[in-house]
Amino acid sequence: MTTTLTTHEEDVATFQEYDAIKKTLHLYIDNAGPSNGAGMRPAFFDHARIVGEIGGSFYNMTADEFEGVISSDNASPEVEYHIASIDVSGNAGAAKVEFLNWGGHRFTDFFVLYKHEGVWKISGKVYDSHSRS
Repeated sequence: MTTTLTTHEEDVATFQEYDAIKKTLHLYIDNAGPSNGAGMRPAFFDHARIVGEIGGSFYNMTADEFEGVISSDNASPEVEYHIASIDVSGNAGAAKVEFLNWGGHRFTDFFVLYKHEGVWKISGKVYDSHSRS
């Protein structure tokens, strides 16, 4: 059995990728409470889809449709979040973010991200609204 050790430079590069993904996630997170859809929109690729269910209603939206929905919602100044996980493999990534008190809901969001031309963006999001599903 052989073990491959990473170099310090590889470790630093990996941490930099996590930080870059967090930066993209924060475009999303920081605009959730104020219901700023336009502020969230740059986090998403144009092709991105957002899929989930709230109160028995199924949603499958484009990033532009999602921007409009977020902008039309009431602000949620008490929203809390926790970045539960980030996973990276080359230019592909995934993240899980938990929200409390976003429009009276608890959400678990799963993001698929891709790094294109040096920038991480969300390619898709699926979510669970917990008891509101």
